[in-house]
Amino acid sequence: GRRGAARLEKLARRPGEPRSFQAVLPPELWIHLAVVACGNRLEETLVMLKSAVLFSHRKIQFHIFTEDSLKPEFDKQLRQWPDSYTKKFEHRIYSITFSVGNPQEWKKLFKPCAAQRLFLPVILKDVDSLLYVDTDVLFLRPVDDIWKLLRLFNSTQLAAMAPEHEIPKIGWYSRFARHPFYGSAGVNSGVMLMNLTRIRSTQFKNSMIPTGLAWEDMLYPLYQKYKNAITWGDQDLLNIIFYFNPECLYVFPCQWNYRPDHCMYGSNCREAEREGVSVLHGNRGVYHDDKQPTFKALYEAIRDFPFQDNLFQSMYYPLQLKFLETVHTLCGRIPQVFLKQIEKTMKRAYEKHVIIHVGPNQMH
Repeated sequence: GRRGAARLEKLARRPGEPRSFQAVLPPELWIHLAVVACGNRLEETLVMLKSAVLFSHRKIQFHIFTEDSLKPEFDKQLRQWPDSYTKKFEHRIYSITFSVGNPQEWKKLFKPCAAQRLFLPVILKDVDSLLYVDTDVLFLRPVDDIWKLLRLFNSTQLAAMAPEHEIPKIGWYSRFARHPFYGSAGVNSGVMLMNLTRIRSTQFKNSMIPTGLAWEDMLYPLYQKYKNAITWGDQDLLNIIFYFNPECLYVFPCQWNYRPDHCMYGSNCREAEREGVSVLHGNRGVYHDDKQPTFKALYEAIRDFPFQDNLFQSMYYPLQLKFLETVHTLCGRIPQVFLKQIEKTMKRAYEKHVIIHVGPNQMH
């Protein structure tokens, strides 16, 4: 896929012309990113999408599922972004729909409309692979990098998530769950890669009938069986599905879904300590209160960054200063974990900009 894309790009580029990857890639090589936003999640979703386009290389197709009342505002806001960024993505906005069972029941599962994500393989029939994220996620490096994890799937794997907890014995699922869950600590569904083609063609083992069930046929019976035992809605249902089908899941490390739990009781995500946070997941509402100021500082830095400004001057340096105010918290004592990837990403973007716009022969 990558070699094919490079060849296509070469053909489309005139000699001496700078690389413009987004303009050349055919739609089948775009990244597909889906999010479900209901209630008061408009701003949070737009900040997540902004973090995706700020650092990405490959063109992205956004699939935004939302209430009808929010559709015009999403469309208006995204169209107001500068041309240099709007050319990096296209967006489609969908209504909330549930193809099986009682829509009102699905809407009330855990958070408003969260269950919509379970129906993405059925709704996005023309999409081969997809990255789903919650609205409270921020990308601190190119989306391209997590998209590459799809290549690591073996022949039976069709989805990827991070563990819910790094230390099983103090994790939520191992202590409190009243239903089956994946592995020793369960998985967190806030960042989820999916090979939709495989999901649509697989018969899933289950606890309802002795034979396999297709994804769409399994969802409502599964919900009916476990609805009185689940706490975290769609995430619990996914844990149950992969408990019965462990060979279908690829587990990626915690740096790709880094939450307050990874640092608020002491640092416990080794991959993030080594490589830095790649994808930040501010669950528990931490972007909007003062309990975890490190998470809030990152959210506000991306939200308030003026698109055309210098990334180092207008985002990275102010962030470093803000982090100095968070050292009274356990998360604030490890600023390098939060800043390592974002610094590396900005350096790459800066070098690319200088080489393309100044030219390699004029650099001193």
